[in-house]
Amino acid sequence: MGLDLVSFIVNDYDEAIAFFVEALDFVLTEDAASLDGDGGPKRWVVVRPPDLSTGLLLAKARGAEQERSVGDQFGGRVGLFLRVDDFDVAFERMSAYGVTFHTAPRTEEYGMVAVFEDLYGNKWDLLGPPSSRS
Repeated sequence: MGLDLVSFIVNDYDEAIAFFVEALDFVLTEDAASLDGDGGPKRWVVVRPPDLSTGLLLAKARGAEQERSVGDQFGGRVGLFLRVDDFDVAFERMSAYGVTFHTAPRTEEYGMVAVFEDLYGNKWDLLGPPSSRS
């Protein structure tokens, strides 16, 4: 048993794909035309970390309630945790892309960590292994 997908509300499929693939080094694993529960057109878009573990189903916001949730899916708290093998490489790639970091990298018992925001303002932890920085 495992957690396959987490729904992630976005404003635009293509801008979200670009962010996750270019800034976070995710892999676009699915992008297909589909229908929503009301029979309306949508896309089934899935991005996953390179190890192809739990992915994000990018769901385009529909209606005022969903649009209000974009960028505030976790009530202002860190809601997602991206574990990487090489913290320094990931931090540099993300910084070069223009990702906003809310904290400088620091060492904790569970590894290197820095809080960043995605393209909509949701907060994430970038986590590296404990030995990624001396």
